[in-house]
Amino acid sequence: MQTTFIILILLLGFLITFQIAKASEYVAVMRGEEKSRKQNNRINGFLLLVFLILGLIGVYYNNEKLGGKILQFGSAASDHGHDVDNMMKITLIITGIVFVITQFILFFFAYKYQESDKRKAYYYPHNNKLEVLWTAVPAIVLTVMVGFGLFYWFRITGEAPENAMQVEVTGSQFKWEFRYPGKDKVIGKKFYRAIDEGANNPLGQLWEDSTNKDDIYVPPGDPMHLVVNKPVKLIINSKDVIHDVGLAHFRLKMDAVPGTPTTMWFTPIKTTMQMMQETGDPDFVYEISCDQLCGQGHFGMRGRIIVESQEEFDLWMAKQKPKFYLAHPALDPDAPKKDSTDNKLAAATPQLRQ
Repeated sequence: MQTTFIILILLLGFLITFQIAKASEYVAVMRGEEKSRKQNNRINGFLLLVFLILGLIGVYYNNEKLGGKILQFGSAASDHGHDVDNMMKITLIITGIVFVITQFILFFFAYKYQESDKRKAYYYPHNNKLEVLWTAVPAIVLTVMVGFGLFYWFRITGEAPENAMQVEVTGSQFKWEFRYPGKDKVIGKKFYRAIDEGANNPLGQLWEDSTNKDDIYVPPGDPMHLVVNKPVKLIINSKDVIHDVGLAHFRLKMDAVPGTPTTMWFTPIKTTMQMMQETGDPDFVYEISCDQLCGQGHFGMRGRIIVESQEEFDLWMAKQKPKFYLAHPALDPDAPKKDSTDNKLAAATPQLRQ
């Protein structure tokens, strides 16, 4: 129904445009082509000037009205985020100045220098100095801006500090799963053919790899836990199609590609509690979103991140049980053991009944 309605609106718009064009053509024939053209030029020149003024007013109004609903400069919650904010600010200042100047010239000149019988257009075909100027200056400015972008990119995707914690992030339609290394600080090996939800092995961990036996698995829906002011390296994977780890509050994003792990690192500098106080939102939560269209449920592919103190993180980690023991409960040393007296009583019960 909605698609049909949109198609009807487009057809109606086309018919209206066609009728206006035909009406303009008839008016031109009745009034004379030249006179009609000059009148249209005056109208178009005036409308372009109105569009410029109203457009700039609209941009200012929307910024004032809706500015508080978007991420603000200086609100980044990671060390790299401040660099990204500064780079974005400089980019907007440079491009904003160029935009205002060029658009003002474009729309104002269309009004001021419209066709007139009182003047003749000046033919100015070429100027080497002018062409070099407007080619070289933007090229230099853009090269410098791209250079800063590459510098920050290589920092984000380069080697993480030695003391960085590691978290594996795995995306699939339409959820996020996380894995932490255990006491050995090594994330165990996995293989996609070993994925078996029924055997409690959703990531395809290879149990014969001893480094897997203490890895902590965080299921979909549960949040990722990070430590404030401690670097974290994300090892990003995908089970099915291309996803994208989007961390808006940290100003970071990275593709999750099937079969090709990607990495990035950052240092959270604000706890979740601090962001609640800073934003005035008691329900604030750091979000991990999918920034790559990945299917019908893409809009709901969200995860949560909790940034907390080292003590809070250690307390949370102490409550987690390695995935190996969840998949092999019989090998869990903390599993309750059946008492031998209970076994003897169970064996003797049929005899007692006789």
